[in-house]
Amino acid sequence: MRVAKRAHVYPQVSLVATDLVNAAVAWTRAPLAIGAALRLARKRDAVIVVADGRYVLREDLVRASRLGLDDLASTVIARDLPRVEPTASEVTVRRLLAQGAPLVVVRDRRGPPVGAVAPGTASPPAVPTAPRVARRLPADTQVLLASIGRCAAAQGAHAFLVGGMVRDLWRDAEVASTDLDIVVEGDGPAVARDLARALGGVVREHRRFLTASVQAPRVGRIDVATARSERYESRGALPRVMPAGIDADLRRRDFTINAMAVELHSGAFGLFDPLGGRADLARQRLRVLHPLSYVEDPTRLFRAARYATRFGLAPDAATARAQTLALRLAPYAALSGQRIVAELERILVEPHAAETLARLGRGGAFRLLDPRYRFTAATGRLVTELPGTLAWARQRGLGAEPVELGALALTADQPSAVASAALERLAFAGEPLARLRHALGEGRARLARLSAASAPSTRARLLRELAPVALAWLWLVGDGNARAALDWYLGLDRAPVSLSGDEVIALGVPRGPAVARVLTELRDGRLDGRITDRATEIEQVRRLLTKGG
Repeated sequence: MRVAKRAHVYPQVSLVATDLVNAAVAWTRAPLAIGAALRLARKRDAVIVVADGRYVLREDLVRASRLGLDDLASTVIARDLPRVEPTASEVTVRRLLAQGAPLVVVRDRRGPPVGAVAPGTASPPAVPTAPRVARRLPADTQVLLASIGRCAAAQGAHAFLVGGMVRDLWRDAEVASTDLDIVVEGDGPAVARDLARALGGVVREHRRFLTASVQAPRVGRIDVATARSERYESRGALPRVMPAGIDADLRRRDFTINAMAVELHSGAFGLFDPLGGRADLARQRLRVLHPLSYVEDPTRLFRAARYATRFGLAPDAATARAQTLALRLAPYAALSGQRIVAELERILVEPHAAETLARLGRGGAFRLLDPRYRFTAATGRLVTELPGTLAWARQRGLGAEPVELGALALTADQPSAVASAALERLAFAGEPLARLRHALGEGRARLARLSAASAPSTRARLLRELAPVALAWLWLVGDGNARAALDWYLGLDRAPVSLSGDEVIALGVPRGPAVARVLTELRDGRLDGRITDRATEIEQVRRLLTKGG
């Protein structure tokens, strides 16, 4: 055994970037297609292929090949990786990796890359955040989080807080999230069942996705998921999920600001942030985790717009390129219309829905509905008016479905073939689809007839037969006179006729359609002022009977 000598001065070891290289780089002068670049990476056991001066990760090539993109140029999935000189200090390299870089390229300016530095297999240490949690979260929420941690530990599992509450903890704003999103390294549904028993709540399991939801009194909803990795077998399809650790779970997510977790088992509330989510929040930057994020799941485009509006975030250049690539590959046969509708519904309940929809339109996201779709200035005006119209419909108790009215606003200025295809793409079918097509086809003509109508009864007849969404649509596209007519109509007494159907029959009107016709005549007479009381209603019925005889 050797013992260090007392008072002996030992030389300090100072590592530089070349000493840290642990990953090979394949270098080629000519740009390669994705399939060829992947074969080269495998042949040379390289994690990066450098083509035309652009860095393409082997893991992205594998993703792209699995999605059937072998013939695309590999440069479309290139990443902006940090690059350092061979003599750069170890501290510089470690700092770049800690900020979320998947790799650091070591390259002399005058030659090909020396290699790359990849993070170690061990997860970076968690940042203790107990003081921040104590300062930002209500006491009862802290107690609940601690109990969730204990509940998981009793199962031999580890629990982590993820999602909106973690994101809000690191923003200079009030913590807005109330529902809890929990990820468990272990059996998530089993932990959810124990948690439901402890809280006196109920649990609903979704075994396919290894998730469960707990609803408990005075607590609200707690979503519990097994930590998992995901594999997308085709563009836009739902992924295949497999149990994994928390690091893999965070790396499968959509944006860095959602790829953070707070552990609940130690009491220190340590933060795991392997991809730089905190830094992106501080810089108000929205960043996808890899170039094919939107191709794997195009609904992330809608979430990106929602986050950008809600939090004042701007996509970085790589995220903008990822969106361009995803829209270039549209349409997505495996992407269901119901999933797009679900994202639109989430947008429409946000306070700045119009801004989000306009952002999506300008970015070309609605080409997911039909590649021919174009977001026009007229559509932009309708989108701007949409939240106000929805508020008016709610105040009037119309019961118009927001997503149906939103679909009308988004498709009204498209050619009829594009509008029809877009509505079908949104999974409208049967009576709802017919209702929306009718509103698009007849709405403006009905507005013209409404404007020309002089008698109140005529205006009422034009509006009486319309579905709630059609009435809201007329309000959205109508002028001040049309809106006044709608307000007048919806403010009418719903039963202006004093005689009932039985009473009309008792006066001699035969049962069947004739009763409805007579009641309509009485209602129109009331609206036009020709009938003013019960006696004149009876007189009008007798006159109609005489005329009919």
